[in-house]
Amino acid sequence: MNETQYQMDLLKAMNQNLSTRDRMYRMICEMTGGAFLYLDAYKNDLVTIGDFVSFFDFEIKVKRDLERIYEIVDEPYVMPLRELISLDKSGKEKAMLECLTRKKKTWLQFQALANYDEQGKLVGKVIGILDITKYKLQAEELNYYSFYDVITGLYNRNYFVRLLGEFVQKAKNAQKRVSVMMIDIDDFHKVNDGLGMVYGDELIQQFGSFLKDFCSENVIACHLNSDVYCIAIYDPKGNYSVQEIHNAITERLKRPFVLGSQQSASITVTIGVAEYPDAAKTALDLINCAEIVALKGRSYGRDAFLYFDQPILKEFMRSLDLESKLKDAIHRNQFELYYQPQYYCGNKKLRGMEALIRFRESDNKMISPSIFIPIAEKNGDIIPIGNWVMEEAIRQYAEWQVMYGSRFILSINISASQFLQEDFVDRLFMALKQHKVNPYFIELEMTESILIEDFDNVCEKMKSLQEMGIRISLDDFGTGFSSLSYLKKLPINTLKIDKSFIDTVLTDSTTRIITESIIGMVKSLGFESVAEGVEEEQQYKYLHAIGCDVIQGYLLGKPLSVTDVEKLLRSQTR
Repeated sequence: MNETQYQMDLLKAMNQNLSTRDRMYRMICEMTGGAFLYLDAYKNDLVTIGDFVSFFDFEIKVKRDLERIYEIVDEPYVMPLRELISLDKSGKEKAMLECLTRKKKTWLQFQALANYDEQGKLVGKVIGILDITKYKLQAEELNYYSFYDVITGLYNRNYFVRLLGEFVQKAKNAQKRVSVMMIDIDDFHKVNDGLGMVYGDELIQQFGSFLKDFCSENVIACHLNSDVYCIAIYDPKGNYSVQEIHNAITERLKRPFVLGSQQSASITVTIGVAEYPDAAKTALDLINCAEIVALKGRSYGRDAFLYFDQPILKEFMRSLDLESKLKDAIHRNQFELYYQPQYYCGNKKLRGMEALIRFRESDNKMISPSIFIPIAEKNGDIIPIGNWVMEEAIRQYAEWQVMYGSRFILSINISASQFLQEDFVDRLFMALKQHKVNPYFIELEMTESILIEDFDNVCEKMKSLQEMGIRISLDDFGTGFSSLSYLKKLPINTLKIDKSFIDTVLTDSTTRIITESIIGMVKSLGFESVAEGVEEEQQYKYLHAIGCDVIQGYLLGKPLSVTDVEKLLRSQTR
């Protein structure tokens, strides 16, 4: 092989190698979506790799074409970009800059890397360009979610707490006040149940949008969770005071919210207010205090507006403490049952006994059921408590039957949530079977509230129990929605007239008319009437005269412990 041929083959091989490298570089550029240019300082030459057309509306062929890049970025980025491209003038090795373009409003990332020889002279530099618009938008979206609620556009809880903390610190330094309003939509679940969650979310969004109009330098608002919002006001006064914002909310809620498909929803809200420094000294404590007041407001019903004070806090802490003790008592079976006798009006013979739960604290102090039962109903503990009462009362009754041959009626109070449990009937009959108690001697007492849930299904369940021999008693008649029309549809045996009627039956003519009408109606329907809370001889005589069947109250018998009941039963067997 001659020298000429050898040189030609060598040149061809080198060209192939360069072609391979060039393809590799271009494939890398396509994979990363970037474009690169290399400036050779020795040759004063420029090489480009990548699809520059997708970034610019012009080509970069020579060094002076770089000037055109500065024309496409927003003004604030021009000088920083010049410094990046000319980074060798400062002696830096690398730099990076994100720029927003003027027309396309896309984000471009520029990176520069310079290479120097041993004497510190520039050998060459690479400038890389990448479209980062998608990542920038994703970052902005994530940043948005870090501060704002996705449904309402209000601040989210975490950012609100942070800003509220700044309000509190600022108020501390300036000796100002900060007001926090906890706003809770009343019975929001009815909107979700009635219209659906989509409309529920739309209502949340619309109300949140309304609250957003209050926001300013000194007023911030957040969507705390579900149907609860929170507003904080720094140095409340004038139009930006608790009272003015409350008035504006009240005025807005006079009109319904129009939802999709022309659905409409009218709402009321309960508002609890706590203020720095009176209620609390930190952001989280202020929110907690406002929430406590809102919870208290909900116990009053709809559309409540309350300020925080120490008695409310004490009551709340007492409620929490009692709730904890209740749960402990459930696990340790620390409840006890008392039994209040019921007597026939005509001959004053024992008709039956009502089982009444009692809860005694460790210091032997008795807690009234009127205090702990509402707490148990709210947190769901009423179900295990009610089951214990039912099973323990039946067990005790079976023991008395064996000991004294007693055949009186045992009345057991049943809550709505307990009665509606799927296993309620099975549980009841399992207890009766286990202790060999005839269902005929068991009477279940239920209040009118049980009928609100599902009247037809409740009636069917009552009827099936009645067919098995269980007696059904409607308790506290006259204190609920008390519609006389539904009584004829109810499968009940007994109707108990509430104590509130008996208290004034001798002094109030209207009460007498109502009481006499109830007893007359009960007789016509074939039910048995029981008057609760009979404490005076004159009350008894009056009830006897108008035909009441049974009386229950302190006049003839207070609630008795198991020991005292056994004394009573022994006295009747002599």
